[in-house]
Amino acid sequence: MEHRDKQEKQQIEEYKKNPTINMADSMNRSVSGDLGTLTRGSILTRIITTLVIIGGLIVFLLLK
Repeated sequence: MEHRDKQEKQQIEEYKKNPTINMADSMNRSVSGDLGTLTRGSILTRIITTLVIIGGLIVFLLLK
């Protein structure tokens, strides 16, 4: 947890130094998504996320 907090603080400092990085990072995340945010939250959120991902893979494989 401390490592993640340290990374977030470093990222905030980078955004302050160069504000255009924030826009570029936001655009990249909107295209590829931030998988780290899917694992944050309660256990119920994690279970639902896992079920959705597994369900999506099963549907993808069955339609192929």
